[in-house]
Amino acid sequence: MFVKLNDRVYLNTDRITRIKVDEVQDGIRVRFYEGQVQVAKSQKFETIEAAQKWIEAKFN
Repeated sequence: MFVKLNDRVYLNTDRITRIKVDEVQDGIRVRFYEGQVQVAKSQKFETIEAAQKWIEAKFN
């Protein structure tokens, strides 16, 4: 199944093995991995809770 991340990126959820909510210098990002390789990252979020709500909305 494909999920639209933004205007140009669709993510194949069947191949994603790990989703990580990561704090970077200018905000919070969600990173998507296939095994050990990062294949995509989301836009920036202000809080971890906002990132988790976005994940639940996209993947449920």
